[in-house]
Amino acid sequence: MKEQKLTDTEIVLMEILWQKEKVFMKDILEEYTEPKPAATTIATLLKRMQNKDLIGYKTYGNSREYFPKVKKEDYFQEEMSSMIDRFFNNSVSQFASFFTSNAKLSQKQLKELRDIIDKEITD
Repeated sequence: MKEQKLTDTEIVLMEILWQKEKVFMKDILEEYTEPKPAATTIATLLKRMQNKDLIGYKTYGNSREYFPKVKKEDYFQEEMSSMIDRFFNNSVSQFASFFTSNAKLSQKQLKELRDIIDKEITD
């Protein structure tokens, strides 16, 4: 996947698409809490996301049914890889060191991380 970063507002919208899988504009607007964004704002975001090739749509009469073209896991995998590359010289160990030192994790959380890593090593 070529890098197509989502803005914070696009991520909110993309989360709706990932959760619902297929939605019409009215469905999207229903998911937002008050104050809801204008339909024109949502339409602009959808167009930008189409231009990034992250979503698609099918037309039914005058309505469009939108759907994600990229899986959530794939998008965030690419984002994490890009962040590790940019900020930690592509070193996962530098990232892990920074994360565990700065995230203020409890002993229980650190043990959970260790258990996850141990499981990956033995699988």
